[in-house]
Amino acid sequence: MAGARALLRHCPLLLPQDRHGTAYEGFVTAQGRDFHIRILLPVDFQLKNARIECSWRLKKILHGYRHILKQRLQSCPDLVSFMVELKTVLEIALKNTQDLHIPRPPEYYSCLVRDLEILGWNKVAYVDTGLTTVKLKAEDSCGRQHLITLKLNAKYPTEPPDCLVDFPVPFAVSWMPQNSLIDIYNQFLTALESLKEFWDALDEIDGKTWVLEPENPTRSATTRRIAIGNNVSVNIEVDPRHPNMLPECYFLGADHAVNPLRTKLNSNMHLWNPEISLLQNLRELLEIDFPSRAVLEKSDFAKDCGICYAYRLDGSAPDQVCDDPRCGQPFHQACLYEWLQGLPTSRQSFNVIFGECPYCNK
Repeated sequence: MAGARALLRHCPLLLPQDRHGTAYEGFVTAQGRDFHIRILLPVDFQLKNARIECSWRLKKILHGYRHILKQRLQSCPDLVSFMVELKTVLEIALKNTQDLHIPRPPEYYSCLVRDLEILGWNKVAYVDTGLTTVKLKAEDSCGRQHLITLKLNAKYPTEPPDCLVDFPVPFAVSWMPQNSLIDIYNQFLTALESLKEFWDALDEIDGKTWVLEPENPTRSATTRRIAIGNNVSVNIEVDPRHPNMLPECYFLGADHAVNPLRTKLNSNMHLWNPEISLLQNLRELLEIDFPSRAVLEKSDFAKDCGICYAYRLDGSAPDQVCDDPRCGQPFHQACLYEWLQGLPTSRQSFNVIFGECPYCNK
């Protein structure tokens, strides 16, 4: 009964057609439009075996989203959840369909071309054939190249375009109907300068140390896993709004190697100096020199997993290390967990599993 009430609340135009609740027919509403739909459930009410029948118009709109809806049928626990998901997908599909097929007024094109000419075509990196997507390029004060992607709707310039940027923080545009692309571009430049110190700090780390993860960091990436020694590294999380402050640090490696580093970090934390670079602060607090890119190769630190014999597994590098100083073999967490689960001598306590090292049996 509670499920029926919830379905009535979310889809008031979809009504049961039998007393068992295995057949529903009616309409699903999105963006003020009603679309005919019929849902037939098996006797066990398993959504993955449900049959959906709909009007040709709805079928055409959802054509490119069939695989998504199939996944939702497999994963949703009940009909109410699926209908909520269906309405969300339909909203997106309708929006994209309108953007692609509804002709835009002549004023839209004349206004957009005028704005691009005022801005300068030298700042334009890409324009699609329908004049609905524009990519603008900019260079910050340190010479780094950046892109902003603008997706314009038919009501431009009354409504602002959607802006996509590779930033570690949200980018919100301040917009008035009388604004133009040059106003967005200037706000983009201002945002670039506000992130200058953050990118300076990470560029120094990328240029002077061996970063194990991510391999090809984007401008929005706030973490770096930096090699310290053989099978020892530190993962740092930098606050983009306060890049000169002490970042969150998580050490990876055998206990005998990382415990002294944790002790030094805790003991020297008060020495953090926001006037010097983040990398220099880490050197002084940990009392170490990070391995230099000029002297050593990444292969000196990027050791393969001792179980799957690969370095990358689903994009992750080995992050678990045997605690025995004479072994120190690294493993992927997923590989090690699966290995230990298969051993009769292993034991598990909550989400922690204990067992022997596959290499040294310690």
